[in-house]
Amino acid sequence: MEPRMGEPVTDSTYVRCLSYGLVRRLAELIDPQEGWKKLAVDISNPSGESRYSQVHIRKFEAFVQMGKSPTCELLYDWGTTNCTVADLVDLLIRNQFLAPASLLLPEAVRMPQEVTLPLSSQETLPIHEKQLPVQEKKVASVKPALAQSTEKQHSDSSYSSQENSSSQSSNTDFQNFLFHDLESITNNFDVRPESAGGNKLGEGGFGIVFKGYINGKNVAVKKLIAMVDVSVQDLKQQFEQEINIMAKCQHENLVELLGFSSDGAQPCLVYEYMPNGSLLDRLACLDETPPIPWNMRCKIVQGTANGINFLHENNHIHRDIKSANILLTDTYVPKISDFGLARASVTFTQTIMTERIVGTAAYMAPEALRGEITPKSDIFSFGVVLLEIITGLPPVDENREPQLLLNIKDEIEDEEATIEDYVDEKMSDWDVPSIHKMYSIADRCLNDKKTRRPDIKMVQQQLQDIKT
Repeated sequence: MEPRMGEPVTDSTYVRCLSYGLVRRLAELIDPQEGWKKLAVDISNPSGESRYSQVHIRKFEAFVQMGKSPTCELLYDWGTTNCTVADLVDLLIRNQFLAPASLLLPEAVRMPQEVTLPLSSQETLPIHEKQLPVQEKKVASVKPALAQSTEKQHSDSSYSSQENSSSQSSNTDFQNFLFHDLESITNNFDVRPESAGGNKLGEGGFGIVFKGYINGKNVAVKKLIAMVDVSVQDLKQQFEQEINIMAKCQHENLVELLGFSSDGAQPCLVYEYMPNGSLLDRLACLDETPPIPWNMRCKIVQGTANGINFLHENNHIHRDIKSANILLTDTYVPKISDFGLARASVTFTQTIMTERIVGTAAYMAPEALRGEITPKSDIFSFGVVLLEIITGLPPVDENREPQLLLNIKDEIEDEEATIEDYVDEKMSDWDVPSIHKMYSIADRCLNDKKTRRPDIKMVQQQLQDIKT
């Protein structure tokens, strides 16, 4: 039904006829923390098949790089099928997006005293909690059904007070910093980039990283900041998670956590400073840094594989392996960072399902886009990093064909190109046999079927065969 100017939206209004302003308001509620991805995975064609494949979802993610809203693009695309507001509201309610649903049809969203959550969603309660009205919070504290697959479920209560959170962490060797001291060493958390005389080193989904100087050495201070839809509880969970994992996981290829602060306005984590920044930036020669030679690139991937192996041996799945999370020391030793999304599982035998899809789509395995958590998803992401190492190209670029780096694999399979065509021109010391060896490892890591991908031990062995 085509609404005329000023006509109210009804359940039979076509989604494609919604005003731009209304679609933008929906996007503001759905874009954060990649809520749109959850919706895309749940949209079916009339035949019952999923409308959006992994490739579609990655294309939507590329809109983020272009400054566009993936939710808007998703609704425009889905709208071409003549879906109605009733279809959209059903989809939103089914996925617990109550606020955007009530924006469209207030009467369709009951705000009951009791909300029963399906068992499958109990494992990801923090995200639902954010979308429930205040009186329903008590329902959202149901104990997760998958206790064996998550960190320490009994620590739920410890997120409620900062005293608890710091005392819980004080059984580690980490230093407890005062927020005030971290403020002063980062020039009051100066958000200007280093090149402009500020202290900002970078930012991620849960916070901003600043350079500081303490006890005679440089450090990196990550200030955790609640974005639009991240509750304080969720932020505390990220904080606890990172500390718990770093306490158990110390290895030369994992970034070292030095301490934390939980007495100020925002929780902070203090890490060793990595003078050469991220692998992503160094491959792009950002700030006019020299290109990384091939033999050094081989050492970087071997070190990264050693770090992933250590995590997997300790039953941790990183879930966000990417070149931006591989940091480099002054001698280019790689260290994996950012453990806020990592998950611990007591065994790797059962697949953990989550309704909260996390990670970066340009690196994500097909099963990870469906919410499955498995160590083989880390292997797939590492395969994309191997392609970055060979080509020097970023994982996604909307001005390039193909936009997604992992799609060069299709061109090579179809014999439209060879891997030599893609070798980074900024690198002079490469040789054909070692490029072929690394590409064949990447190719196996990027198998759509997780059972056909090698495990990290196998990857380590194969990387050893590349002469450096």
